[in-house]
Amino acid sequence: MRRQILFALAVLVLVSFGMFIPDDVTVVINEWDVPTPDSRPHDPAVAPDGALWYTGQRANKLGRLDPATGTIKEYMLKTPDSGPHGLVADNDGNIWYTANSKAYIGKLNPTTGEETLYPMPDERASDPHTPIFDQNGILWFTVQRGNLVGKLDPATGKVALKEVPTERCRPYGIVVDSKGTPFFCEFNSNKLASIHPATMEITEYLLPDGARPRRLTVAPNGMVYYSDYARGYVGMLDPTTRKVTEWKSPGGPDSQPYGIAATSDGRIWYSESGIEPNTVVLFDPKTAAFKTWQIPSGGGVIRHMVATPTGKLYLACSGVNKVGVVEVR
Repeated sequence: MRRQILFALAVLVLVSFGMFIPDDVTVVINEWDVPTPDSRPHDPAVAPDGALWYTGQRANKLGRLDPATGTIKEYMLKTPDSGPHGLVADNDGNIWYTANSKAYIGKLNPTTGEETLYPMPDERASDPHTPIFDQNGILWFTVQRGNLVGKLDPATGKVALKEVPTERCRPYGIVVDSKGTPFFCEFNSNKLASIHPATMEITEYLLPDGARPRRLTVAPNGMVYYSDYARGYVGMLDPTTRKVTEWKSPGGPDSQPYGIAATSDGRIWYSESGIEPNTVVLFDPKTAAFKTWQIPSGGGVIRHMVATPTGKLYLACSGVNKVGVVEVR
């Protein structure tokens, strides 16, 4: 009996430190070369038709991959050197992107090739970073160097900006929860923050000392998970209680967790960009279990990843000029 009790206690300790690895999940990672050399594909997005879209930051292009056929089509942007960074699709299939080098947000109609540009109304907003739509069709975005967050109403074209209370915090990744509340990372501080959709009032949430959250995702239960790039952790914020829980990433303190996404089953997926080759890591919050797979090409830093409605993960592999799809089995 004593031996059984000790074994049970050991199991509890291992689970609390995330040391068990589930054996019921495998992945297949498929990758495709981007047509333009040295394009630096930065961020991926999921279109309503299931296509993978990406920004070719150095090529001044947007690209579309059909995962079923492997066909890639690229679209040259009409503004030179715009530095497309983040992108997201609307319900009609238009692709919205941030021009990180030219201070505007653009909309591409893939059917006609027409672009619509929305300039930033404040010179401080020189580098719009990451965009996301809420449930009402409002586009929210971060402005990293400008220390701002913003929203764009596609119906009117109006852009509104809000300064973040913490100075030089570098607003970075942004997501929207099921209630329509945007959350974003303050990459240059140990904070996450939320935005009131109506008033744009910002609420900040303190993380452990030294944390540097870079990307974040919202699980189906409303918990906000973030990748701690500086310390090698994955963390969870409960927005209601403000409680923060964190777990050490399998790759260690120098693993630099980066792109992160939640699937509909509540599992959290992210990439360790400080590991060579980069990894795709599964974290199961129910058991605090981790499992790791290497990216075949090496990844070249997975700066962002998104989950599809069917549970796949879309990647942009910046340093190796590829895009990829992770199939979870």
